[in-house]
This record gives sequence, structure tokens and C-alpha cells, in this order.
Amino acid sequence: MTSPDLSSSARFRTWRRSRPLVGGVLVALGGVEMFFSGQLDIGQLHIQLGIEGLQATVIPVVLVLLGILLVLMPAHRIFYGVIALAVAVYSLVGVNLGGFLLGMLVSTVGGIVAVSWAPPTASAPRASAPTVEEAESAATGVER
Repeated sequence: MTSPDLSSSARFRTWRRSRPLVGGVLVALGGVEMFFSGQLDIGQLHIQLGIEGLQATVIPVVLVLLGILLVLMPAHRIFYGVIALAVAVYSLVGVNLGGFLLGMLVSTVGGIVAVSWAPPTASAPRASAPTVEEAESAATGVER
């Protein structure tokens, strides 16, 4: 089967397996959750931490960017995953307890999944296993 013959779902499945999609999506979702938790207005109370709220905006944007980069550039998954882990843990201090712990946990799990993901190995064509007669003749040195 050639690639033009594949259905769109089969092509997506092949594309999805060639990159850490789940890790990237989790990192990006954690960043989105942190962004919205950092922009809360509860009545007269505006929750915002950091230098004039800059951290509450920059950290989630960095996490969303790292999630996108994880999906688009799987060769650099370890680098982006480690950075995502560090930023997610730092968000505990910088963004309302890491988006009330939920965003930090989701981003941390996504970073761990991205770092631990391994690309699929190329399946090399296997030679057929030798028959019993071929194995015996190779061991004894006598051909039949």
C-alpha cells in the first residue's frame, strides 16, 4: 500500500505515532488552564501574582508554545520536555499555585510523557529462520 492509498484516518494515525502528541497536548492544556486561572476576577478580588502579573501571562504562554513545539518537532522532545517540566514546577510559585495545582499537574505529566516517548523503530525486513536441516548442516559442517 502506498501513502496516497491510505485513508485520512490511517495517515493521521501514522503521523500521530511519529511524535509525542499526548505529551504536547497535555503541556499545552496545562498552560491554557494556568492562563485562565491567572486571569480570575472574583467579585472585587483580582487574583494575580508576580511582577504586575507578568509571570501569570508569560509562564502559560511558554507552556503552550512548548506543547506546540513538542508536537511539531519530535526530535527535540527531551529538551522541550525538560524545559516544560521546569516551567511547570516553577508555576507553583509564579501562577496562583500552578493554576490551583491542576495546570501544574497536567503540564508536569505532559512533560514526563514527552520525555519518555520514543519514536517507533523502523521494522527491518527479517530473513526467514533457517530450517532444521540448514541448522544441523551448519553445526556439523556436512551438507546433505
